[in-house]
Amino acid sequence: MSPEIASAKAAYLERDRWFDECYRDPGARFATAESLAASMDLAGIARSVVTGFAFADPGLCAASNDYIIEAVRRFPGRFVGLAAVQPDAGEGAVYELERCIGAGLRGIGELLPDGQGFDPARKETFLLLAAALQKYAAPLMMHASEPVGHSYPGKGKTWPPKILELAANFPELRIIAAHWGGGLPFYELMPEVRLALSNVYYDTAATTYLYDFRVFRAAIAACGAAKILFASDHPLLKQDRLVKRIGAEAGLTEPELALVMGENAARLFNLTGPDTNI
Repeated sequence: MSPEIASAKAAYLERDRWFDECYRDPGARFATAESLAASMDLAGIARSVVTGFAFADPGLCAASNDYIIEAVRRFPGRFVGLAAVQPDAGEGAVYELERCIGAGLRGIGELLPDGQGFDPARKETFLLLAAALQKYAAPLMMHASEPVGHSYPGKGKTWPPKILELAANFPELRIIAAHWGGGLPFYELMPEVRLALSNVYYDTAATTYLYDFRVFRAAIAACGAAKILFASDHPLLKQDRLVKRIGAEAGLTEPELALVMGENAARLFNLTGPDTNI
């Protein structure tokens, strides 16, 4: 989050209802490029995929993207940046994506359907944006949440059927369903669902708030280790502690651990070099 937004938090709480939902708590924390780089150094993480906040207002998205672009430039080789856009902006969203791709960002994310007020299952919303993403071989990262379990700020109702329909509408589009896809990987035990989700990946952001660590083995059994991307949701979780816990508690083999902790993301974003986390 840019220092400008963090320092004017009260004003942004009034301007965006989902930003207010997620950050109205006085204890809510923001990450800057500097604090993330320091956290990565402590955790032994060489490279991270970074996102700004996906505001409902396209202008605020663009301002957030400017900070991500600046961060990627200031920390060469450390950050892989994603752009926030408002899908309902149509050609405006494509323009913003292309501006950000030209500035060195690698895709779109993390979009917030509940906060931005769009339906990810509505094909017309993503016709132009999906075509542009496929043109640049760039992935789309989408917030997802569970239809069961406890409530938390920003949970929303972007449930597995929404992500499944998005994937079915655009089978060539590479999609990252955040937060374990709201449980979507477990439906890959159904052959027709697995086929429809062949280009869908799942990140592990906020795992300890949602599941116990058996989720890693259960998800690998359902969809395979090649579709899982380690994510910390920094600064919600401490990266160094999470990396250690996954190594000790997730029950992954060394090849599985290598895939989850970096090789999958490197392949998805066409990167070479050190491990990558989201």
